[in-house]
Amino acid sequence: MTPSRAFGGGARWPGLLLAIGGAVAFSGKAIIVKLAYLHGVDAVTLIMYRMLFALPLFAAMAWWAGRGRPALTRREALALLALGFSGYYLASLLDFMGLALISASLERLILYLNPTIVLGLSVLFLGRRVTLRQLGALGVSYAGVLLVFGQELQFQGTHVALGTALVFASAVSYAVYLVMSGQWVGRLGAMRLAGWAGSIACLFCIGHFLVANVADPLGAARVAEPVLWLSVLNATACTVAPVWMVMMAIERLGPTLTAQTGMVGPMSTIAMGVLFLDEPFTPLLVAGTGLVLAGVWLLARQPAPPKPTKA
Repeated sequence: MTPSRAFGGGARWPGLLLAIGGAVAFSGKAIIVKLAYLHGVDAVTLIMYRMLFALPLFAAMAWWAGRGRPALTRREALALLALGFSGYYLASLLDFMGLALISASLERLILYLNPTIVLGLSVLFLGRRVTLRQLGALGVSYAGVLLVFGQELQFQGTHVALGTALVFASAVSYAVYLVMSGQWVGRLGAMRLAGWAGSIACLFCIGHFLVANVADPLGAARVAEPVLWLSVLNATACTVAPVWMVMMAIERLGPTLTAQTGMVGPMSTIAMGVLFLDEPFTPLLVAGTGLVLAGVWLLARQPAPPKPTKA
């Protein structure tokens, strides 16, 4: 069997590559955040700098994609406001706060409960149906995630419960964004939606910082120089670029398969955590990696989730 047939046809490959590339790029965010925390910066300031540097890129994306197209309607603007709040402001803020308390590897594993959340939301609100093969493939992947999750728990401190809860809440918020964006991406276009939602989230993050530091915002913004460079890298390679890739993948694959394919993210985070943060690498990590990759391969072979039948 050829690779294109194994993965459901050659037409699906561009979407799969975009989803995988976006997942790996997003994974680098956790590493950069943990490195920045070594310089004593707090979560609200760090996310402000990330979004401050990302704002011009998101705005340029929205402008470019909107050239020659009708102005946003009130309904579209409200949808974008909700997407920006849920997908890139709330999800990012909760994630950054959780990362201050747990390891990068554990954070990424918790976030990759996301595909099951997306699948559940799609079943509850969009009428999607799940095949037994999909459930089996998910089971293989999550067996790997849970294997590594259990191993990682041995290395956490006393705040692991709070950190886990914050990151799980981030996963729920981002799952809501993925499901909602699947309903609007066809109408607005992937790049226009990502540009507007990202720009709105940037304003939320900057506004949050100003409100939290209303007495002395300039003083609160003073950070070590490495934090600024790490934030630039975070804004470009780990925020704007993967946002664009994920939105293009959603346009080609739909939100559920995009989230499922993104399961490669935890393993790339673990690899980078070992290289850059000296996080532990054990045989259990190797076994978990193999199971997750096997599950992704099985998921990619399945047809797209069936759409609800019309009454």
